[in-house]
Amino acid sequence: MEKRCKRCELTFECVSENISDCHCNTIPLSETTLQYLKKTTYDCLCPTCLVEIEKYSELKKTYPFPSNPHEFVEGIHYYIEGRYWVFTNFYHYLKGCCCKNNCRHCAYGYCN
Repeated sequence: MEKRCKRCELTFECVSENISDCHCNTIPLSETTLQYLKKTTYDCLCPTCLVEIEKYSELKKTYPFPSNPHEFVEGIHYYIEGRYWVFTNFYHYLKGCCCKNNCRHCAYGYCN
């Protein structure tokens, strides 16, 4: 069945009726990633997004959630748009939960 990834909007083939043949069963996901996915509102995700999310669990070892302003890393936690800071998908992932504020890069699939 053809589906649209709720995270990146790309179309991909999903075989949810035979999960052993589906791509999501062939991509190794850590327990951290599986726990994160349970917190989201996503249905099926494309292989590219699953791989990217899995990389977040490793990336957070190098770039943990910033607790002080000097710990924010441009391009990792945020980027500048005009005079505003825009928080990245990875930053929202690090928060650990959705604030339900309709953030541009919500990592939890929240859409008002």
